[in-house]
Amino acid sequence: MRFLLPLSLLVLLAAVYQGGGSARRRRAVWTQGPGDNSPVLSETKAPFRVRISPTFKAVPPGSSVWLNCSSSCPLPANSSLHTGLQRGQTLSGSNWVSFELLDVRAWSSDVHCFVTCAGVTQGAMARINAYKRPHSVILEPPVLEGSEYTLRCHVTHVFPVGFLVVTLQHGGRVIYSESLKRFTGLHLANVTLIYAFPARPRDLWQPVTCHARLNLDGLVIRSSSSPMTLTVFTWSPTSKALASTSIAALVGILLIVGAAYLRKYLLMQFRP
Repeated sequence: MRFLLPLSLLVLLAAVYQGGGSARRRRAVWTQGPGDNSPVLSETKAPFRVRISPTFKAVPPGSSVWLNCSSSCPLPANSSLHTGLQRGQTLSGSNWVSFELLDVRAWSSDVHCFVTCAGVTQGAMARINAYKRPHSVILEPPVLEGSEYTLRCHVTHVFPVGFLVVTLQHGGRVIYSESLKRFTGLHLANVTLIYAFPARPRDLWQPVTCHARLNLDGLVIRSSSSPMTLTVFTWSPTSKALASTSIAALVGILLIVGAAYLRKYLLMQFRP
């Protein structure tokens, strides 16, 4: 029985030690806000995520865009947006902020959203592209040169050229397509596609069309030309020049012969 008291005291001390440790752990995580019954986050080791939506936006020049910046932090200390674009209104909630960007005219802009939570700052990025639908898509009349037709398609005032695909169709099927992703210019551009199409008799009298497609990460803009028909009467510039020379020579011969006959007729009329 003499060991009963020390053993009870040992159990009691262990219980007090465990309870004190739990209290210390709770105080390390939560503190009481002044005048408020809800806990205030003072220290956290858990990571948090920052999200911006949408991450990509393609708009016509001069448009306005709303971007939403949110995080998994329950009580963010600060949220900010870094951009070279003009800012408009700002709306906010407990863990999100929406920013309005006005008069977007830069061809490609990166927008960064930053959130600070418990002394740690993380960010996310979005990209805004301004685009310009082709002003026109023009297919010249096909020109027959030897056994091939030369097709010329003009796509005017389009941006961004690097997202442009130009396609030629004959009789409803694709005969040539080219992507211009190698072009990285930041200005409006005119594009001319030239293609030599080997013609066969069965290809005659069928329509040829030119199609321009802007693929802006999900936003697809299409423009097409008026159809042209392959005929055997379409001449190349060299053939036209030769034909014009031949016609001019023939007209000259006819005029000389006609003048000679007219002179002979007049002499016969005035002969006594």
